[in-house]
Amino acid sequence: MKKEETFVTANREYKDTMFRMIFREKRELLSLYNAVNNSNYQKEEDLQIVTLENAVYMNVKNDLAFLIDFHLHLYEHQSTYNPNMPLRDLFYVSREYQKLVEGRSI
Repeated sequence: MKKEETFVTANREYKDTMFRMIFREKRELLSLYNAVNNSNYQKEEDLQIVTLENAVYMNVKNDLAFLIDFHLHLYEHQSTYNPNMPLRDLFYVSREYQKLVEGRSI
């Protein structure tokens, strides 16, 4: 008798709350950044959290966004394939550039 194969499917209702909760503090976020990038940043003040809460675009929350060494980093927790991630990234980067030039004559 042939054994039936079972496949685990992603829970699309899973929320990113735990991911955001764990890495909401600069110390933990810096640790995550160092682990992912094989770096050794030590000063929490080098990291600026810029996560957009309830972004205007697509009415979604992005998981984590921060600036370090003049680079914008976006970390998203996804339980399934998400084809609109490049578009969300574009919106996020545009929003951050918008904040940089606010009140300036361009």
